[in-house]
Order: sequence, then C-alpha cells, then structure tokens
Amino acid sequence: MMIGLTIVAMGSSAPEIMVAATASFAGNTNTAVGNSIGSNITNIALVLGITALIKPLVVSSTTLKRELPIMLVITLIGVYFLADSELSRIEGIVLITLFVLVIAGMAVLSFTVEKNDPLVAEAGTDVPSDVAMSTAIFWVAVGLILLPTSAHFLVDSAVVIAKHFGISDLVIGLTIIAIGTSLPELAACVASVLKGEDDLALGNIIGSNIFNLLAVLAMPGLIAPGVIDESVANRDSLVMLGLSILLFVFCFNLRGSRRINRFEAATFLVIFIGYQYILFA
Repeated sequence: MMIGLTIVAMGSSAPEIMVAATASFAGNTNTAVGNSIGSNITNIALVLGITALIKPLVVSSTTLKRELPIMLVITLIGVYFLADSELSRIEGIVLITLFVLVIAGMAVLSFTVEKNDPLVAEAGTDVPSDVAMSTAIFWVAVGLILLPTSAHFLVDSAVVIAKHFGISDLVIGLTIIAIGTSLPELAACVASVLKGEDDLALGNIIGSNIFNLLAVLAMPGLIAPGVIDESVANRDSLVMLGLSILLFVFCFNLRGSRRINRFEAATFLVIFIGYQYILFA
C-alpha cells in the first residue's frame, strides 16, 4: 500500500522534479513553475481524459475518497502562493515541508487502511516479486544517472525552441515539457486501466498531482525564488484549479455513481485542446 500511494506516484513525478530543479538552477523559474502547473493540467485533462475514454473509471477506493479532498486543498494552497505572481523561498519551504508531512501521513495510512480496499490489491499486483536485489539496485542507479542527464537536455533544448519561435519559457514549460514529463503517468494509467485497476490509475494521477504541487513547485521557490509571469496567476493556476474541482465533482457526483465516464473524459480532452489553443493563439 505504501508503495502504491507514494513510490509509484513519486516515481512517475520524478521527471517533473528533476526538470524543475534543472530549470531553476539555470535561472528559468517560469519554465519550472510552468512544468509543475502544466503537468497537473496535463495529468487531469489529457492523461485521465485518454484513460477514461479507453475505459470509464469507477472510483471505489476509500483511500482515494480521502486523497481527492487533500489534492484539492493542496491545489488551493498552490493557487494562493502563485496569486501574487511571485514565489518566495518561504513558500518553497512551506511546500517541501508539506510534502514531507504528506509522505508521513501516507505512511501512517498504509498501516491503517482497510485490507479490502481495492487500491491495496491493485497496488500489490504491480509490485514485482521476482526481481533480484542486485537487479533492482542496478536499475535504480541507471535511472539516477539518466534522469538528471535527460532533464538537462530537455530543459536546454526547450529553451532553444522557445527562443527560436519567440515562445515564452512559461508556455514551453506548460506545454512541451509538461506533456513530455507526464508520459510516465499516461503509460502507468493506460496499463492500469487495461488490467482493470481503475483505482490505481486514478490514484496515480492524484498522487502525482499532489507531488507536483508540493515537491516540484517547491524547487523554483527554494532554488530560484522571485517574480514569475503574471499569466500563471491570471490563467494557468485557475485552469488547474478548475480541472481539479471538475475531477472532484465527477468522482463525487450527485447521482452517486462515483465514476468518470466517456462523456466526462471527452470533456477533459476538449478543455485540454481549448487550453492549448489559448496558449498558442
């Protein structure tokens, strides 16, 4: 359960964390912030939209019903911090502290969660049991080498593209980088839903969005605090908040079905396409 709630979601958010840190060290604060906000928008509107379009998602896990309000509260905190178009070091410290507290809370939750919770069984089946320790350590080492290297090339290349086409660093972070770093979530969600693991697919998105706002958004605050593009407060953070509220409504609708059907999935995709049009129009 601990692996399903934390390590899987954190692992799929690792590209965002590394890209945000790399961009922040390079002084591209808007790219880092755009990656955090854009990844959350992409996770809900594109990844969850495609996943639920393939197969409607049924929300049955008690754990997810607790995590969704937490994600919504953390989203509100992120929107509040970005409302003044500035991300301070104190706000970065608050976010990374909340990240540690959330991890600790999930660790406690893993010992108290109901054993018949669908997410427990689904998370358990995704943990390989036939991998040797030496093999696991080898691939972790490979990942730790390739991840910062690829993040460096991704950020540098995105900046070159932005300058060539006259696109802002923020928009590049919200689009190309956000979509690129959200591919692990897309792969994990599609694989989960094809195996009938609806709660794990949705849990991956919720966990990833929580980590994106706490760990990823904390990077520019800690490393390169300062003024950010006003569009983040006036447009992008509000789109992220709207999608988060919409996800909450779809999962806890008045009909009591607690599922994301294909119509709702199509709604997410239409919003994503419309948002991309606004960014590049």
